[in-house]
Amino acid sequence: MIGKVYLTGAGPGDFELLTLKALRVIREADVIVYDRLVNPDILKEAKSDCECIYVGKEDKHHILPQNEINTLLYAKAQKHKVVVRLKGGDAVVFGRGGEEALFLASHGIDFEFIPGITSAIAVPQMANIPITHRGKSVSFRVVTGYEAPSKGYAQLNWETFKQDETIIFLMGLHQLENICKQLIKIGKPKDYPVAVISRGTLVDEKVMVATLENIYEKAKDLPTPALIIVGKVVTLRELLQGEI
Repeated sequence: MIGKVYLTGAGPGDFELLTLKALRVIREADVIVYDRLVNPDILKEAKSDCECIYVGKEDKHHILPQNEINTLLYAKAQKHKVVVRLKGGDAVVFGRGGEEALFLASHGIDFEFIPGITSAIAVPQMANIPITHRGKSVSFRVVTGYEAPSKGYAQLNWETFKQDETIIFLMGLHQLENICKQLIKIGKPKDYPVAVISRGTLVDEKVMVATLENIYEKAKDLPTPALIIVGKVVTLRELLQGEI
């Protein structure tokens, strides 16, 4: 028997932001292979005999390298009807879901993407920062804040960040100082608004609002996971919360 792998987004953290389709396959799963940012309460929805395998990636420590995760999904699909690969946020927004899909397809394993609500949109929104707003930002981009140390920031062309748009950095808290310095270097004003949202959508969420010049010092002790949002839309938070 060869089963099917569902490459599934678990949403940004809040259990209620899990999609109905994701919940259905989780309840049907024979095996769930899950990441660090998946809300543990979601796993409680699995069958009592479901095998749950943790393959989370933490700072400088990977339980399993990506190639071994690919092989694991293949092996489990050889023996089980429903395999769920469960990832925080959305499976393909910096989640390597595309890599896993390519591996499965090349080995003749049926798969299906189940989109998840990405933290890039949900986390700012639930912290009262809409990522676009007429008169402040008509576009946004989502950027990885992390790159392999051997690459530095070679993959990011900072000159393209000059446009006055909302920029959302995922996985970038440890690079926050460098991000701010690079944006100032290309011409962003030092008082340009920035927010860092730690553990967004969860009960222990923390939000720090400042500027490119001082956000690093103010947010340096926030726990991960954290999202960085740069743009004029950050100023809407005070208005929406009635703080001014």
